[in-house]
Amino acid sequence: KLTALLFWNYCTFILEMTLIMPKQITKKLIAPCGMNCGVCRAHLRDEKEKNYCPGCNSDAVYQSCQKCIIRNCTERAGDFCDCEHLPCRRLKQLDARYHNKYDMSMIDNLKEIEDEGIELFIANQNEKYISDKGTFCVHNRKYY
Repeated sequence: KLTALLFWNYCTFILEMTLIMPKQITKKLIAPCGMNCGVCRAHLRDEKEKNYCPGCNSDAVYQSCQKCIIRNCTERAGDFCDCEHLPCRRLKQLDARYHNKYDMSMIDNLKEIEDEGIELFIANQNEKYISDKGTFCVHNRKYY
C-alpha cells in the first residue's frame, strides 16, 4: 500500500511539473535575425490556436514570417545573419522597432551569439525570460 501511495505521489509530482514547467529555449528557437522565437507571442500561444508558430527555423512558420527578407536571405552562410552587410538595412529597421517597442535588440543578440557562443546565449535567454511564473512574452509582457 505504501509503494502504491509513493508511486501515486511521484506521478502527481511529474504531472504537475509537466503542466507548470515552461518550455526551455533551444537553438532551434533562435531565428537567423537573432530573435528569440521562444519569447514571441505567436510561439507561446497554444499549439492548437490559430496563428501558432513553432519558430522561424521550422517549416510550418507563422504567415508573416514566411515572407521575411531576413529569414530568406541568400547571403547568409550560417544559421544566423553573418554576411558582409551586417547589419543590413532590414535588420536595422527590425532591431529599431523591437528595441523601441519591446526593449529587445536582435543586433545585440547576434553580437552575443558571435562573442559568447550559442550555448551561453541560450542559457542567458533562459535565465532572462523563464521563471517560476512561466515564460515571459516580449510582445504582450505576460507570462505563459
